[in-house]
Amino acid sequence: MEFKLFYEEYFPFWNKLTKQDKEYLCENSSVAYFEKEQAVHDNTGCSGLFIVKSGRLRLYMISEEGKEITLYRLSPGDICMLSASCVLQSISFDVYVDAEVPSECYVINGLAFKKVSERVLEVKNYALEIALGRFSDVMWIMQQIVFMSMDKRVAIFLLDEITENKTDVVTLTHEQIARHLGTAREVVTRMLKHFSADGIVEVSRKGIKIIDKKKLQDIAY
Repeated sequence: MEFKLFYEEYFPFWNKLTKQDKEYLCENSSVAYFEKEQAVHDNTGCSGLFIVKSGRLRLYMISEEGKEITLYRLSPGDICMLSASCVLQSISFDVYVDAEVPSECYVINGLAFKKVSERVLEVKNYALEIALGRFSDVMWIMQQIVFMSMDKRVAIFLLDEITENKTDVVTLTHEQIARHLGTAREVVTRMLKHFSADGIVEVSRKGIKIIDKKKLQDIAY
């Protein structure tokens, strides 16, 4: 009953399904809990579709040199489609998913969702729309890497963090920021020193406090 009530509100295609398909998806659903930094999907097999109920998930790629770069994050109400490679095999790529904070998710078995999507066009279209929407996020990250200077990328990251968390202090370490941006810790530290010297941020053990948001926005945009 828990899944049925949620899916009725969540999925735009739900009323297009037969009673049997609705029951099938609910029977192949579960609740999963993840601790901070616990792996949700490690690119091995079809982990299924994760709908974030609480917490936050981080999707990232790993280079051949072992560097990580964050593609995007998922907040409550978001769905992770790229962890279900069996659903969208034609556009899948190597992606890893971790819980950034303690998180609770609804999980739909990937093969079960695929079977229903093969029977119901609205389900397949929904999956494609979600995946393509996330690819625009990925392309934005690729654009930053290829065309933007590091000071601009760090500025954008800091602004996104304070907007997401509704605070003027970023509590991530320089190493964590570097992992998100796919660069070295020393590079992030150097950028923050420049920002600090210009009176834009204040760096301390408590975190990175944004002092002049307008200047940071000028760098970012």
